Order: sequence, then C-alpha cells, then structure tokens
Amino acid sequence: MDTTNLIVFIVLALIATIIAVFLKESRMKTASLLVMIAAGCLIFLRLLPSLSLLFDSFSTLSERAGVSSDYLSLLLKIIGLAYLAEFGAQLCRDAGEGAAALKIEFAAKITILLLALPLIASVIQAVLRLLD
Repeated sequence: MDTTNLIVFIVLALIATIIAVFLKESRMKTASLLVMIAAGCLIFLRLLPSLSLLFDSFSTLSERAGVSSDYLSLLLKIIGLAYLAEFGAQLCRDAGEGAAALKIEFAAKITILLLALPLIASVIQAVLRLLD
C-alpha cells in the first residue's frame, strides 16, 4: 500500500462523515449509520490485498527465524480478532451504543486471553526448564 491509497481512504472517510452528519441533521440516523458502515466495509475490502501481502511477509519472516507456523497462525488470529473487535466497537459507538462497544471489547479481551493460553503455557514451561 502506498500513500496514495491512504489518501483515498482518508478522503472516502471524510466524504462519508460529511454525508453522515448531513443525514443525522436531517433526522435520518439509520441512513447515516448505513453510510458509515458502507464506508468502513469499502475501506476494509480495499485493504484485503495489503493484508494478504502482510500475512505473506509474516510467514516468510517466521520461516527465516525458525518460529513455528502454529505460533504465527495464533499471532495472526489474535491480531485479526483485535482489529475486528475494534471495528465492531467503533460501529457501536457511531450508533451511540457505548455500552455495547464496551461489551465487545471485553469479550474480545477474554477471547484473546483464551487463544493465547497455549503460548503462555509454552513460555511458562520454557522458564521452568531454565530454572531446573
């Protein structure tokens, strides 16, 4: 991804925000929210090729470093989950539902901890082996 793509994303988000504000002032809150969701989804879809390149780069780096592909897969799942939770929480906040956003974030934190348990256990076992 280059700076031109970033500028396109910023312009798209600003245009969507202006339209959403206009719709809110016209008492069309549902349409305003739909505009913001559509803009977010469009940006996400345009980022997919960059995400694929990023995953390939992580894979290459983990192979060079001799890191297990299981750990890389786990790390990518956790990062993906964190970003999805943040996206969902922001959508809730945009809709004026801050309490729902907090619940999404809490659920994501618990899920991330559960996903990370095998990695945490491996680190603890390695430390215990070093202490013996």
